[in-house]
Amino acid sequence: MTKKLTDTVKFRHGAEIKGRIVQPPMLTNSGLSQGFVSQDTLDYYQARSESASLVIVEYCYVIKDGGPSHTWAANKEQLGIQTDAHIEGLSQIAKALKAKGNKAMVQINHSGRESNFPARHGGRALAPSAIDFSFLDYPVEEITEEEIYQVIEAFGDATRRAIQAGFDGVEIHGANHYLHQQFFSKWSNQRTDQWGGSYENRTRFIRAVNDKVFEVVRQEAPKDFIVGYRISPEEIHGDNVGYTYEDSTRLVADLGKAYDFDYIHVSHLDYKHKPEGQDLTYAQLYRQVLPEEVKLIVVGGITNEEKAADALNYADLAAVGRGTLIDPQFGKKIMEGRGQDIVTKISPEQVKISKLPPALVTLFSDPQMPLQLAGRESIFSLHGQDSDYYREGY
Repeated sequence: MTKKLTDTVKFRHGAEIKGRIVQPPMLTNSGLSQGFVSQDTLDYYQARSESASLVIVEYCYVIKDGGPSHTWAANKEQLGIQTDAHIEGLSQIAKALKAKGNKAMVQINHSGRESNFPARHGGRALAPSAIDFSFLDYPVEEITEEEIYQVIEAFGDATRRAIQAGFDGVEIHGANHYLHQQFFSKWSNQRTDQWGGSYENRTRFIRAVNDKVFEVVRQEAPKDFIVGYRISPEEIHGDNVGYTYEDSTRLVADLGKAYDFDYIHVSHLDYKHKPEGQDLTYAQLYRQVLPEEVKLIVVGGITNEEKAADALNYADLAAVGRGTLIDPQFGKKIMEGRGQDIVTKISPEQVKISKLPPALVTLFSDPQMPLQLAGRESIFSLHGQDSDYYREGY
């Protein structure tokens, strides 16, 4: 059967979404100190109650020193979910996103060696192995076994908080060079204990976190609570090979066999990308080894209705990042048959309409920013503007 963007999709545990558009987790750097939700955060997510049928809130770090990993705005951080005090702000996000009947999830994560903010401000950056990462300007410490177990418990606690905050699910962040991927990588994980070495050992942390998250979900969540896993298909940087697509396909197959994941989310800049020398995309390779009831989400370069529809040739759901940053009614317009009305270029006026937090405007108005928004030349003049500009007319 041909998939359509307006199809209702039912996940394996019963949750339904009206449409195949997903807003993927994207950092806003709008949080207050220690990752608490700010008014800028709420404004941004309130504007996106109709951006997609399923919105996955940006990564929230699960434990002290587990983030932030990127802070490009003064006095702003990534969001956290590491204490019960964070539940109130997160619940406001969940309520805002679900106001029009769509589903809201939150991504949970530990940044590992990428926790550059604490590392530069009196904290620590922990990794499976304390090797020399030449691209980092701060020291990395090897995480102890006791600390590993603390992080595993923290993922369970974060899941409980997500449930209490009213989210419809959690996504475990196993991609983008954060702690999950660092344990899986043969390059960054050079341990000789039970947490490193063989495939079995390098996936032990992943399995332990999965076990804890699903334990909490079974005990405390509604029956239709959604659990997803995000993965980067390869880690190859010149001579440094962390893992290949064969390795990640094996992991995806094991995740599908051992756990009741509702979906696997393939993290890449191009939804149609293929491994070198292969005829199938990463998503197509994963589809071959996953149970039918596990949905696949692709992301990367899906900026309009035509590309979103094409993405369904490779997966079940199309995640639209930059498109929903520019037009917070991207999904609504598709569901109403108005895909031609989607705004595809950013502008100073659209910055205000889309309620982009000041930190995102600072980022995307930087001419040196490699990940570009269409029309970005029109907002170069906003770079470094006082943040009150962005709130004008809110």
